[in-house]
Amino acid sequence: MFRSIFDFELIRKLLSSSKFTFCYDALHGVAGAYAHRIFVEELGAQESSLLNCVPKEDFGGGHPDPNLTYAKELVARMGLGKSDSAVDPPEFGAAADGDADRNMILGKRFFVTPSDSVAIIAANAVNAIPYFSSGLKGVARSMPTSAAIDVVAKNLNLKFFEVPTGWKFFGNLMDAGLCSICGEESFGTGSDHIREKDGIWAVLAWLSILAFKNKENLNGDKLVTVEDIVRQHWAIYGRHYYTRYDYENVDAGAAKDLMAYLVKLQSSLDEINSSVKGARSDVSNVINADEFEYKDPVDGSVSKHQGIRFLFEDGSRLVFRLSGTGSEGATIRLYIEQYEKDSSKTGRDSQEALAPLVEVALKLSKMLEFTGRSAPTVIT
Repeated sequence: MFRSIFDFELIRKLLSSSKFTFCYDALHGVAGAYAHRIFVEELGAQESSLLNCVPKEDFGGGHPDPNLTYAKELVARMGLGKSDSAVDPPEFGAAADGDADRNMILGKRFFVTPSDSVAIIAANAVNAIPYFSSGLKGVARSMPTSAAIDVVAKNLNLKFFEVPTGWKFFGNLMDAGLCSICGEESFGTGSDHIREKDGIWAVLAWLSILAFKNKENLNGDKLVTVEDIVRQHWAIYGRHYYTRYDYENVDAGAAKDLMAYLVKLQSSLDEINSSVKGARSDVSNVINADEFEYKDPVDGSVSKHQGIRFLFEDGSRLVFRLSGTGSEGATIRLYIEQYEKDSSKTGRDSQEALAPLVEVALKLSKMLEFTGRSAPTVIT
């Protein structure tokens, strides 16, 4: 099936180039068996390109989550560890989770956010991936995922869908022929080839884009890198600086009170913007505030209370979601997204770019007052 989707010959040429180095970490999940068959046997990658590709019941004692925290060995090899390695990192790296449906994409000393990854695949798919050569039916993302793919859809005049968290909503769209590529901020990316998230498909999509961008350049002085592709994308579409704060095991009553406060606050944009400007005068105005609700265009079902959104005039967003309100406490997830379309500012440090909006989010929600938490449990 993958041979019918991708140009294996073009990818093979990329992987055989002495200038291109590749690394794939299966985190001892089931992806390892597929990785060996596809990347080594089919595409000619070196055996040494594969990390932790022997599936193990206990995942080798590790946590099979493809992110910067748990894929430690890959992160170090790609030059993104705490102490930067003197050894030249590979040009491209990727990781999978235990059942191979989620993925992480890395360049040399460079992390690609899942939100950017799906947007970049969508922007390049028609040219770089034969399966999509006749065009995309549409694209979609989960509501908390950054709006990077929205900008691609608008520029390329594609159908676009914003759905609640949960892959079934994407499945409905793909079954109905409305969506070709979709993704979520929790490292899931997929297409209508199997109507599911597919980690190895995402890696092959990136290898296809790299192979296409370098097909005239494999004998040149310098390859087009993962970082080059991402920065070129930002220059065209703008950059969505993005982070997620998870407050875990918060008192369930306090978490519900915070969310109820935010819903009540949404009735007055003047009150919201007074709070915003009181926190940071350099943040743009909120132009819409709502509780996300989705009517499925395929089956007509309605999903309510999917998250509280604050949408800013400059394209930035704050999203609050609540999960797990049982006896052991709740988790509040805060998604912070700062949109920057000025190409002279898209290279800023992410923390620096997000700092004003983080301050606004914490003051607007009264996070400390409601939860007693001065910092999140996890930042991704």
